[in-house]
Amino acid sequence: MNENTALTPFRVAVPQADVDDLRDRLARTRLPIPVPGRDDRTDFSRGIPPVYLEELAEYWRDGFDWRAQEEKLNEHGQVTTVVDGQTFHVVHVRSANPEATPLILNHGWPGSFVDYQRLIPLLTDEFHVVVPSLPGFGFSTPLSGTGWELARTADAYAEIMTRLGYERFAAHGTDIGAGTTGRLAAVHPERVIGTHIGSDPRLLGLLGVKFPYPEGLSDDETARIEAVRAEDAADHGYLRLQDHRPDTIGAALTDSPVGQLAWIAEKFRTRSGGGYRTPDESVDRDQLLTNTSLYWFTRSGASSAQFYYESEHSGLALAMASDVPSGWAVFDTHPLVRRVVDPWRAVDHWSEFTEGGHFPAMEVPTLLANDIRAFFRGKS
Repeated sequence: MNENTALTPFRVAVPQADVDDLRDRLARTRLPIPVPGRDDRTDFSRGIPPVYLEELAEYWRDGFDWRAQEEKLNEHGQVTTVVDGQTFHVVHVRSANPEATPLILNHGWPGSFVDYQRLIPLLTDEFHVVVPSLPGFGFSTPLSGTGWELARTADAYAEIMTRLGYERFAAHGTDIGAGTTGRLAAVHPERVIGTHIGSDPRLLGLLGVKFPYPEGLSDDETARIEAVRAEDAADHGYLRLQDHRPDTIGAALTDSPVGQLAWIAEKFRTRSGGGYRTPDESVDRDQLLTNTSLYWFTRSGASSAQFYYESEHSGLALAMASDVPSGWAVFDTHPLVRRVVDPWRAVDHWSEFTEGGHFPAMEVPTLLANDIRAFFRGKS
């Protein structure tokens, strides 16, 4: 029997009982006993500061309006469709411009389609915008089974673009989305017009793992790289758990909203002027909590972690070479990033910005939109 290829209209409509349950759980939050000396809301050296977490949780309970955010999410057209047995949620916004280019925006973790909420209106003058949710993320739940990793997901995305009527399309991604973007270009080069990647200096943490050390580094440059690598290693506790024990952490994320909030919010701390901004100084607080609420309501804290396990055990490289035109935008730039990622200057379009960070669609959507437009203009 052929698979049902229908595109089913979708609207976000979380049951009121779930909204009430979240508020009730937040009212009964059991916070850690404060450790003396851990009262600085900006000190993330041991993870998310308890005083800052309590502040965010109180706002989530008393100040955050899910229904208002739900209305905003529903301003964009959405569908669901089943590919290879898995339900996929897709935001689909057609441009009024008859010459518009189809553009798929690929998110990562701990993001979702919410990442692109502010970016979409900045692009629809030139693009038909498509934002699929990764399997196990958001409303691309529940998981249909094991085995949903990068390659299978990219193939599903290609099928989704076909169902939407787009034979040729542009692709942008960050984080895991950079992997799906690159995989689409490598496996479907005849369909992908070009790939645009958003990144940040965390790439330097992959030196000696994914990228070779560049030649001719000065002592100062080596020291700066080692500092980034040390910080990156300290941030990777979540990665080890999700790569190898997703069921264990998944139980905590599904049962505790503040546990889910801490797990997500910590990752939105962003560099600024040599120091750090707190997560809700880096991105809009309501957008951050909309994303967190989405993980909570769909129980995708647990199912999104499965994607890490599947990818870690798939043997598939995150980065894949292709002959498709490529563009990169590096935010919170570091002078060594291009020497590491593109030592041969093979990338067709390279932009660097001092602002932003790992979540540019949320942090600096105008900068990102302008760079996407600049790279894809004239390509077809």
